[in-house]
Amino acid sequence: MKREPARHPSGITTKVWWPWLKRFASAAFFMLVAWLLVTQARAIEWGEVLAALANYPVHTLLIAAALALLSLTLYSSFDLLGRHYTGHTLRARTVMRVTFISYVFNLNLGSLVGGVALRYRLYARLGLGAGVITRVMTLSMLANWIGYLLLAGVIFGFHAPALPPSWKIGSGGLQILGFVLLALALLYLLLCAVLRQRSFMLWGHELNLPSLRLAALQLGMGAANWLIMSGIVFVLLQQKIAFPTVVSVLLVAAVAGVITHVPAGLGVLEAVFIALLSHQVPRHELLAALLAYRLIYYLTPLTLAAVLYLVAETRAKKSAPARRQGSAAADKELE
Repeated sequence: MKREPARHPSGITTKVWWPWLKRFASAAFFMLVAWLLVTQARAIEWGEVLAALANYPVHTLLIAAALALLSLTLYSSFDLLGRHYTGHTLRARTVMRVTFISYVFNLNLGSLVGGVALRYRLYARLGLGAGVITRVMTLSMLANWIGYLLLAGVIFGFHAPALPPSWKIGSGGLQILGFVLLALALLYLLLCAVLRQRSFMLWGHELNLPSLRLAALQLGMGAANWLIMSGIVFVLLQQKIAFPTVVSVLLVAAVAGVITHVPAGLGVLEAVFIALLSHQVPRHELLAALLAYRLIYYLTPLTLAAVLYLVAETRAKKSAPARRQGSAAADKELE
C-alpha cells in the first residue's frame, strides 16, 4: 500500500527563531510557576496551620484526608469523559495524572495557570492537538460548573443560608438565584437530549454537545465532587453545623473566589465562612477548620503535583530527541 507523503511543518514553526522562542517560553513558564509557588507558601501562616492541626483528633484528620483523596481522584477522572468524547488514545492513568496536576495547580495558583496553560502544555507534550485539548478541557470544566449549577440550584433554592444585612442580594435573592441555576442545569440536559444542531465554534475549534448520558455523567460527577469537598469542611468543623449549611456556604465562597481572581481564594474563603457562620461557631474554630482544609486539600496535594509535573517535564525533554529522530527517519523513508 502506498503511503501518503509526509506533511512537513509550515508557517511560524519553520522559522529559525522558533526553537529559541519555545525555549524562552518554557523558561518563562517555569519561572512563573516557581514564583507563584513561593508567593503562595509565604502567604500561609504556618504556625497557625500547625497549631490548628494539633488541636484535632487524629481520626478527624484521617477522615478529612480520605475525603480529600476521594475528591481528587474523582476530579482526576473528569478528563476521562473528554477521552471518551474525543476518542484520543492516551492511557487512562496518564489522563488522570494530567488532570490531577492541572486541578491542584488550578486550586492553588488560579485557573489561568492550572486549568488552562498547564493542562494545555502537558497534553500538547503528550501529542494531542489543539482542537482535541480544547474539547477535553471544555468538557471537563463543564462537568465541574454544570455540577455546581445543579447543586447550587438545589441548595440555594431549598436551603439558602441567612445572609448578612450588608449583602445586597439577600437570602430571598439567593433563593431566586438558586432556582435560576437549577433551571440552567436542567436546560443543559434538555439541550443535550433534543437539540439537532449539536455543533458550535469555540476559540476557533468545533465543539459538539455531548450525548444525554455523557451530560448526565457530567452533572453527577461535578455535583458529587462539590459535595465531597463540603464534606471535608463539615468533618473538620466536627459536625457542629448542619451539612446542607456547610455546602451552601462553600458554594457561595467558591463563586466569590472566582469573581475576585485571588489564587486559592486566599482570604475570600475565610471571609465568607466567618460572615455566614460566626454566629454559630466561634471565629477561631472556623479559622482552624479552614486552615486544616487548606493544608489537606490544597497544600499537601500541591507538593505531590509539583513533583509529578517536574517528572513529566523531565520525561518529555528526554523523549523529545527520540521523537525528532523517529520523525526524521520516517521522512527519509518516504523520500
